[in-house]
Amino acid sequence: MSIIDLSGFCRKAEENHVLGVVIQQHGKEIARQLWDAARRRDVYSVSKSFTSVAVGIAQREGLLSLDEKLTDAFKEDLPDFVSPHLEKAAVRDLLTMCLGQEKPFLMGADRPFYPETDWVKLALAQPWVCDPDTTFLYNNAGPYLAGMLVQRRSGCDLIHYLMPRLFAPLGIHLPTWEMDPLGNSYGAGGLFLNIDELAKFGQLLLQDGRWNGRQLIPADWVHEAGRKQVDNGEDGYGYLFWMGPHGSFRADGKYGQFVIVMKDMDAVVTIMSESHTERNILNAVFEELYPQLEAAD
Repeated sequence: MSIIDLSGFCRKAEENHVLGVVIQQHGKEIARQLWDAARRRDVYSVSKSFTSVAVGIAQREGLLSLDEKLTDAFKEDLPDFVSPHLEKAAVRDLLTMCLGQEKPFLMGADRPFYPETDWVKLALAQPWVCDPDTTFLYNNAGPYLAGMLVQRRSGCDLIHYLMPRLFAPLGIHLPTWEMDPLGNSYGAGGLFLNIDELAKFGQLLLQDGRWNGRQLIPADWVHEAGRKQVDNGEDGYGYLFWMGPHGSFRADGKYGQFVIVMKDMDAVVTIMSESHTERNILNAVFEELYPQLEAAD
């Protein structure tokens, strides 16, 4: 199946505990290497990019607006003192990691130990120390609240909102998604999918949200979410997507879960890993695989 030489990438992949890689170009799978079964695993913060897509679809359906103020969207959940920074924050700021809060919140190591069960009120009550859209700080509060807004406006959890709109058309059976203490989908992480399901998601993004003649995701949302919206000290950050080399953008999860969309090569590289050296994996993609895609048929 492979029409490119995977040997150099595979050496580095094995050193960095990659579990599998799938490469697609021009709508076809051109290479695959698995070091473990292609079973469903926690894709960690790749989940955020699915939440981004849910927000884009919900906006198309008129359920929300990116310009809506959080004080209106969550008016029943606000703390007693509403910071001037919180007053300025809008739905758009939930998607860019520039929310204006003091420190990361709802992170994986902390979530099991909160005594509170209402994470919406808890997230909004965290200190707001700067205006939104001014300082990049990786923070799970934003994508969690974005997912909660979709769930509240649609009347169902994120899984069942996305089933007829995204998962079922892609041939993805009902997945598992981590829940908050009140039973809501945790939109910042905890979605379980396998590498081939992730690869379909990447191909959908490469095709500007179109699949088998249906526009599943608004094309303009894919363009906006997958382009630089804010500076992050690297290549930039979009709407719950990371920017990368050569104009690429990616869904990016802890321990090396990647869906890398390379528009210039009409290609997608999907990787699942159990790694603590995720940056080495990304470097290997652009050192070993990307140059070959230029010459691939």
